Amino acid sequence: MIRSIRARVTLLLMLALLVCVVVFAVGIWIGRKDEAYYRELQRYVESQSELAIRIIMQAEARGPVTVTRDSLVGAQLVPEVASVMEVIPDYLMVLDTAGRAVYVSQKARALPPGDLTSLQESALNSEPGTSARLLTLRSDQIFLAARLENDPTTPIERIVAGSSTNTTEALWLDLLRSMLMLAPIVLVTGGVAAYFIGGVAVRPITTIITELEAITDGRSLHRRLGGADAQGDELARLTSTLNAMIGRLENSFGGLRRFTADASHELKTPLTVLRASIERAMMARRGSNEQMEYLEDALNEVTRMADLVNSLLSLARADEGRFDLVRDVVLLDSMLRDIAETATILGEPNGIAVVMSECEPLTVEGDAPRLRQLLLNLVENAIKYTTVGGTVELSLASENGSAVLTVKDTGMGIAAADLPFIFERFWRADRARSRGSGRGGTGLGLAISQYIAQAHGGTLTAQSRLGRGSTFTLTLPGTVRREQSRPETSPPRVA
Repeated sequence: MIRSIRARVTLLLMLALLVCVVVFAVGIWIGRKDEAYYRELQRYVESQSELAIRIIMQAEARGPVTVTRDSLVGAQLVPEVASVMEVIPDYLMVLDTAGRAVYVSQKARALPPGDLTSLQESALNSEPGTSARLLTLRSDQIFLAARLENDPTTPIERIVAGSSTNTTEALWLDLLRSMLMLAPIVLVTGGVAAYFIGGVAVRPITTIITELEAITDGRSLHRRLGGADAQGDELARLTSTLNAMIGRLENSFGGLRRFTADASHELKTPLTVLRASIERAMMARRGSNEQMEYLEDALNEVTRMADLVNSLLSLARADEGRFDLVRDVVLLDSMLRDIAETATILGEPNGIAVVMSECEPLTVEGDAPRLRQLLLNLVENAIKYTTVGGTVELSLASENGSAVLTVKDTGMGIAAADLPFIFERFWRADRARSRGSGRGGTGLGLAISQYIAQAHGGTLTAQSRLGRGSTFTLTLPGTVRREQSRPETSPPRVA
């Protein structure tokens, strides 16, 4: 098996050249019997007979064209005319009124006696003025054309010219033989040219392979391949595609490193607290209040780690495309009222008011637990980062066949530089959102919420100004307005 592309290209080109030569040779060999070839040969024979008759007519204008030297042999062309007729190299026969041959060309005289007799009989039987016809002899195949001498004062009556098909056959054979002799030269020359061209074509690929081999691990992914600036070149397109792939790999490796570091950090803190709490509980007096407090702290950290692991598992499933949804009819207004009640309880310790400004009776097909998880994440974040005495406003409205759920708070807000990154995993805008402030979570809630929104074909966006609060908007398509069984009062104010 030939593994080199250059060698394969060379062999394929040589094979293509060989096939072309063979096809061309076969075409020539078949074309030699084409009707056009025979018609051309007929015209040639007819022109030879016309030339002979003109020579006779010009000679008759100067005097007698025949002379009788031997009564047994009969009349013959005068030597001067016969020598002129010798310029016609093919078969030529001049017949008198008695049907006897007064001139036979040298090529015709060289025929065997039987073939010469057949040629003379065919000359007598040929229709003058018609197209040449084919005569097959034992030694040759001849096209014959006859012409009449119209002058009754001369003994010449008929001139017959002929040409052998073997002459042209020999030309075809010589051409074919020349092609076969040149074929090896053509193949070798083509092979050398193909090897050189293949080397030029493969050289950029070799460069790409060398550069790719230098990118051996995640630390080298910042490098890029050269030659991506050319326009329209397949290799340039390949280089651009590889550079884009390397860029995606670099981002993936970077995200993986950040994810590993952040996950390790998130797990390290509760594990440290858990270990310290267990050690204190072991040292405390059995059954004492102090021991129970330490065990309660350990249980809280275990719960926190369980939540973190479940969140990571949900994101891993989402990355693999296995974020399965159990779709059913979801009453969004009822779900929002339940969440508002939960938010009221969460906001009571800090005096945070929860207001539901609008709540239309809308229905959507989706996964109720997942949508509830999404809304709870938004509401918990709003309460967590809203200052004492602030307000969290909830609303549900219909716009262009979509449900628009809004969670608005009057909290600390998010800086404009941090806003594009809030849906990334483990992202916290500043120290105010860290665990040390008492407000921090795992940093995965908004990332999971974004996945849930996208899985339902919706969008989750955020608007915020530092120090003036934030607004999170969830848009779910395909909603239906539900008919209410009884008139609804104005949206309740929950505080």
